[in-house]
Amino acid sequence: MMWDFQWTLQILPDLLGALGTTVQITLLGYLIALVLGLLIAIARRAPFFGTVLHVATEFIRTTPLVIQVVFVFLLTPAHISPMTVGILVIGVHYAAYTAEVYRSGIEGVAKGQWEAARALSLPARRTWGAIVLPQAIRKVIPALGNYLIATFKDTPLLIAIGVSELLTEAQRIGSASFRVVEVYTVVGFLFLLVSIPSAILLRRLERRYAAV
Repeated sequence: MMWDFQWTLQILPDLLGALGTTVQITLLGYLIALVLGLLIAIARRAPFFGTVLHVATEFIRTTPLVIQVVFVFLLTPAHISPMTVGILVIGVHYAAYTAEVYRSGIEGVAKGQWEAARALSLPARRTWGAIVLPQAIRKVIPALGNYLIATFKDTPLLIAIGVSELLTEAQRIGSASFRVVEVYTVVGFLFLLVSIPSAILLRRLERRYAAV
């Protein structure tokens, strides 16, 4: 098979545009996962509510993401775009994972820190905001970063609901041109172009915070 570089240059703008959409989905979904995961981790310390959240997060974690995406999409009103559904589902799905990461960080805070806060009669908001969370989050930054790459690699699953991300665009171009091998090879390199620098950055963060 002869590689047609001129044709590759012609399809590259469309693929780069789709890559931009993929990155946007990743960042927005990941932001939801970070915020919602933290709220879940804090709420799980409540006795009854914590049990309910534990069951819910375990259900999400043990259910395939693609099934969640399709199921929620079928139940969502038609005026809500597939991209919005995909971002929300990815965000909630990975919030179940980041919640566990936050929980491990919170439980890693020394018991004496909690006792000191109670001895000083600090309000709960200040205990969490000034003492517990700064220590807990610093410890789990590398683990949280790993889920950013995982989120990026899972965005192609949104092809199931027709979101115009990178894999969807590759499928469209491949079907129209019958150059499936070439287009998917380019897509693979584009994913590597984003994921490898991200992985290097995360490794540096991991080494930095491991020494703290």
